[in-house]
Amino acid sequence: MSERRPSPFKTLLDSDVCTLIEAAENVYQIRFKNRAANAYLVRGSSRTIMIDVGLSSNYPHLLTCLNHLGCPLEKIDMVVLSHEHLDHIGAAYHFHGRAFIAAHRLAANKITLRDDFSMLRKMFNEPNVPINIDLWLEEGNLIDLGNFRLNVMYTPGHTSACITLFEQDKGLLFASDTLMPGGVMGGVFGSGSIADYIQSLERLKGLNSKILLSGHGRLSDTPQDDVRVAIQRSHGLLSDTAQLFDALDARANFEPIMQSVRDLNKLDDS
Repeated sequence: MSERRPSPFKTLLDSDVCTLIEAAENVYQIRFKNRAANAYLVRGSSRTIMIDVGLSSNYPHLLTCLNHLGCPLEKIDMVVLSHEHLDHIGAAYHFHGRAFIAAHRLAANKITLRDDFSMLRKMFNEPNVPINIDLWLEEGNLIDLGNFRLNVMYTPGHTSACITLFEQDKGLLFASDTLMPGGVMGGVFGSGSIADYIQSLERLKGLNSKILLSGHGRLSDTPQDDVRVAIQRSHGLLSDTAQLFDALDARANFEPIMQSVRDLNKLDDS
């Protein structure tokens, strides 16, 4: 079995807890070595943003990486949250009053209402603090940083609220948990859907992406290969799910639920 070729991306800082990697000029991955998601810094000519910020427990290490780049918190204008899971957004409350915090409207609703089930709070030992969303994002929004123009794409599947940011001129694909290196899928949680996942991946396949900056794992300079593998796997997952429902005899289990609905309707009529 051949070894993976050396990474074309430069490591700027490496410690026991995190790694700082240069993905492209003025674009940096902060990769934590625990369960936290990757955080990204995009330093534009007119404004600077972060895409996801990891867990609150990683916040001191996030600061270390930002200071290494000469980018203290006061220089960050906006934090964009890719979706509602706490491993991506846990440290966001540290940015309150310092930067605008943005998310897709569906994620914003879950985060604002502190929907612990959707946010997977029990999976992570995070402080139970409010995270305020200042800006609701939608499909087609443009985040203009001067030398970067990030298009907001609504890409549900992993959850109902996932977004991807795409910088067309430079081919930068910030795909969060929708697509990861090697075609790894981020799983389908709660409000997610395998069918939506496939449709989102098909959209990503149509992009002229050059660098994949995902929610977990390494950077990838083969995003076209990654998305093709992910589509194949997601179709396989859809097939496996259909077989599971057949094995569970879903119709037989569904009928009592429908009978309950009919009984309730009779009560309403009486």
